[in-house]
Amino acid sequence: MSIFVPSSIGRQNQAFKEPFWREMAGWLSTASGRSVTMRTAIKVATVFACCRVIGNGLAQVPFKLMREVDGRRVPAKNHPLYRLLSLKPNDWQTSFEFRQMLAWHIELAGRAFVFKNRSSNGRMLELIPFAPGQVSPRRDPETLEMLYDVFGSDGTFRTFTKKHIWHLRGPTLDGIEGLDVVKLAGEAIGLAMTTEEAVAQLHRNGIRNSGIYSVEGTLDPKQYEDLSGWVTKQFAGLQNAGKPMILDRNAKFLNTSMSSIDAQSNETRKLQIEQICSFFGVLPIKVGYSDKTATFASAEEMNRAHREDCLSPRWEAFEQSAAINLLGDEDLDAGYYFNFVEEGMMRGSAKDTAEVLLKYVNGGVMYPNEARDKLDLNPDLDPSSNKLRIPANIVGDPKVAEPAPPALQE
Repeated sequence: MSIFVPSSIGRQNQAFKEPFWREMAGWLSTASGRSVTMRTAIKVATVFACCRVIGNGLAQVPFKLMREVDGRRVPAKNHPLYRLLSLKPNDWQTSFEFRQMLAWHIELAGRAFVFKNRSSNGRMLELIPFAPGQVSPRRDPETLEMLYDVFGSDGTFRTFTKKHIWHLRGPTLDGIEGLDVVKLAGEAIGLAMTTEEAVAQLHRNGIRNSGIYSVEGTLDPKQYEDLSGWVTKQFAGLQNAGKPMILDRNAKFLNTSMSSIDAQSNETRKLQIEQICSFFGVLPIKVGYSDKTATFASAEEMNRAHREDCLSPRWEAFEQSAAINLLGDEDLDAGYYFNFVEEGMMRGSAKDTAEVLLKYVNGGVMYPNEARDKLDLNPDLDPSSNKLRIPANIVGDPKVAEPAPPALQE
């Protein structure tokens, strides 16, 4: 059964009142003369790479529903949301695909919408994503409640409340809709598209300068067409690159264009990479661009900065959004929370990992079996592996050396 119902407001009229559809139709252009939309923006390599880096950063890290009780934190595997968010949100997507798509929506459109499909008793059954332009959020002027007009492909629409829609936002000024990065970065993206096209046209002509082929006398229309066709056939295109031009009738070739070096197109393209990366908050090295000063040591620090400045804020925003939109007050009071298991991305070399885990275990910070779990190894059956190894030079309460309590039962 469709979730949409007919309305007196037709899809044709209502759709074009939305900025998203106006942009998709190509009505909003930039000073460079190019229309920048979500569809055209991702054709720019830097935009695609930034979305890929951020999307993979949110999708490749395990996202789990956890529960904290009596100071212990364990995966809440018996909760219906655990499987939905960590493995299978719906019948056609994996958790990786689902979170990657939401990340792309947020980065390109500033917003993402998910329908929370529940059973009659309120149990969450599946999470159905909507396209950004398919949903129009608004606030009720009287109750200040968030309302969402969802448009179907058959021309009908239906209004939902926050109870049924999970709304994820990027940076926002009004608290309702996230900022549209593609629109804000339209000039930078448009210039990158124009520069790319200019360089492509230059190579299409065999990297040969255009100019004026001047001959003595007056050419009639047929002579002009014949001469123009002969020049194009003999000297245009990559197959004729480097071929000498032979002129007759005292003809002269007058150059009227600049080469790629004169136009500094390479410098412009590099600058646009940095500008677009600035809008997305991604370091240029993460999209495959770096200058000669980058080294292995600096690259490691840049990867750390990428996790801290680019991914960590997005992880936190995603966790909080999922908590307030998917968990009820009873779940929150019971200690449930969502968590990105980011240790996998923060792991260094095998040598560094071994040194850190050894210090944690011998320093009394981590159980040996907890360290084995970090390495995806089976737990040791020796009971002492579930005890903290308190250094001999530390005097404290002997209770801290007691074995860890058994895993909580959901």
